[in-house]
Amino acid sequence: MIFVTVGTHEQQFDRLVRYMDEWAGRNDEEVIIQAGYSRYKPLNCRYHSMISYDKMTELAAKARIVISHGGPASFIIPLKAGKVPVIVPRRSEYNEHINDHQLLFCRELSKRWKDIIVVEDTDELGDVIGRYEEITKDITVDYKSNNERFCRRFERIVESMNFGPGKKK
Repeated sequence: MIFVTVGTHEQQFDRLVRYMDEWAGRNDEEVIIQAGYSRYKPLNCRYHSMISYDKMTELAAKARIVISHGGPASFIIPLKAGKVPVIVPRRSEYNEHINDHQLLFCRELSKRWKDIIVVEDTDELGDVIGRYEEITKDITVDYKSNNERFCRRFERIVESMNFGPGKKK
């Protein structure tokens, strides 16, 4: 199964939704799309405008491939699940966003961390899907949340203070 998420940004992302719907019509693999405010309505796959965080986490964990727009909140979900997400950044030239910050951000992340696959042109997406296992075989996903690290450190500090009954404060 392939799970596609375009996030909750109020502009459409018809380019990705349409491409994946057409891909699903030519291939024998289930595709589930969180389509957001896209106007295109898929014919060959299941879709929902919005999906809860818990459901997105569940679908990302079950999916063979997760394809996401370039918003970090969406592509962190598959990284947390140990998967290499395929990122298709929204582009201003297609009226998918107000500027190309997703494209610039994803290019930079790809260079620095090397644990995402950035696809700038949907015409290349089918090839990436077909070669996904080959492309990702040497990529290690080692996602670490700064929030989780902070909470663990804070917990150790509090425990070391030992504020039990009769202890000095």
